[in-house]
Amino acid sequence: MDDFLGDLTRRALAREPIPRDAALRLLAGDDELLDVVAAGSRVRRAFFGRRVKLNTIINLKSGMCPEDCGYCSQRLGSEAEILKYTWVAPDEAASIADRAVRAGAKRVCLVASGRGPGDRDIARVERTIDAIKADRPDVEVCVCLGLLSDGQADRLRAAGAHAYSHNLNTSEARYGEICSTHTFADRVDTLQRATAAGLSPCSGAIFGMGESDDDVLDLAFALRDLDPDSVPVNFLIPFAGTPLQGRWELTPERCLRILALFRFVFPDVEVRLAGGREIHLRSLQPLALHLANSIFLGDYLTSEGQPGADDRQMIADAGFTIEGAEEQSLPDARHDLVVLRRRGAGTDLPANA
Repeated sequence: MDDFLGDLTRRALAREPIPRDAALRLLAGDDELLDVVAAGSRVRRAFFGRRVKLNTIINLKSGMCPEDCGYCSQRLGSEAEILKYTWVAPDEAASIADRAVRAGAKRVCLVASGRGPGDRDIARVERTIDAIKADRPDVEVCVCLGLLSDGQADRLRAAGAHAYSHNLNTSEARYGEICSTHTFADRVDTLQRATAAGLSPCSGAIFGMGESDDDVLDLAFALRDLDPDSVPVNFLIPFAGTPLQGRWELTPERCLRILALFRFVFPDVEVRLAGGREIHLRSLQPLALHLANSIFLGDYLTSEGQPGADDRQMIADAGFTIEGAEEQSLPDARHDLVVLRRRGAGTDLPANA
């Protein structure tokens, strides 16, 4: 490992902030990608071993949001052909949560579209948390309902919520380009309300929206100042029917460099591989596990994710274990993948090339 990556690793292991110029170099691509991943992986293993935490999303209310966030398929004016429905009943949410926990999920994220909850919405979520906890008392419940007003975070905490999620999404300098119906400061205020109420703060970002390297760093450092316990890293899913539908600018390497940056900025914090990983990382998803210690299992808010069985297989194949599950040193044997050749040389069929 060269002096640059070695120095970054030493700083991260000591929980020291990394300099801005070093962070820019990470993103610029001057250093070999595998060397960067290896350095970040050393930090990841020091704090999280080879564990991968599984999280799942339950979209309690989908679509029809009055906000105009340009990346969102649920936004005001969206023409994306997504599922639209009002509040899911508590017993249905509890059933979905139970299935996810049986599949290995340790945290259930309850999400609802909208600017922010009213008192009736908080009451609905309280009943939903009760229903989930009745069957799964030990599961972590994270809530994501938009902007919070006075007393709402306290009610969620009293109801049994463990965490509150509210992403900053992009840098403050360009937030107005992405959304006009609320501000970057509004999002910071909600996260601070949640933290003050004793909820574990969860806040991250979406990349692939035209941000510069400086924007990536501004956002990462703004998040660091808020001291979150978990940081989801999303990669834009450019839904048809949204203003960002034509944004296809990410590469697997760019995604990995961003994840490495976040591992160095947040060495001992849960960095979660979130929406868009399948689309943009593709066959390099296993490499991302050497940087992120947490992933979403199953589907997202309005798009389908990789099948859970494939995620669990990917984790085992890469030599990792699911947090809370029995340790396993080697992946399961996959005799089903051994297929005898019946084409190409020695046959009448063309080769697979």
